[in-house]
Amino acid sequence: MIAFVRGQVAAVTLSSAVLEVGGVGLELYCTPGTLATLRPGHPATLPTSMVVREDSLTLFGFLDEDEKATFELVQTASGVGPKLAQAVLAVLAPDDLRRAIAGDDVKTLTRVPGIGQKGAQRIILELKDRIGPVRGGRPAAAAATAAPWRDQVHQGLVGLGWSARDAEDAVEAVAPEAGDTPDVGTLLRAALRTLSKA
Repeated sequence: MIAFVRGQVAAVTLSSAVLEVGGVGLELYCTPGTLATLRPGHPATLPTSMVVREDSLTLFGFLDEDEKATFELVQTASGVGPKLAQAVLAVLAPDDLRRAIAGDDVKTLTRVPGIGQKGAQRIILELKDRIGPVRGGRPAAAAATAAPWRDQVHQGLVGLGWSARDAEDAVEAVAPEAGDTPDVGTLLRAALRTLSKA
């Protein structure tokens, strides 16, 4: 298995980054928060988790080892695959997830696209004894007060090279389109269209 990848960032897309390692471009699927830290042309080291399927080998990249370990642990819950585990980390930092599971906080878990009430209860039941204590890593962002999609779209835009100020303006511009169940990918594309017109 590939434990980490170190190389020059060749490209950053909406959902992945390509790192050049020894003349080979490896595509790593990452959360918007991880992508926001990467700059094309700059070196990067990302812990990775390889998911092997009958028809594919997929690499997921992470900000740190804690995020990687959380990604792998979440997949041990019934019905949680790599895409859903990545969605969990896109919405919740590892410590936020630990707090939610320890506190039986179904509402926080259902903020993740693809996790409903029953799915959240199952994750809490299956991971409660294994998730571990809060480590005091990255602080819980103002996620309780701000819609999580705002942070994800903002981080995605910054990761694609826009300034923080431009990203904030674009997020505000697409906010009316969010509705009750915002789709981060759709909103990110709408924000990019707004920026390209400006």
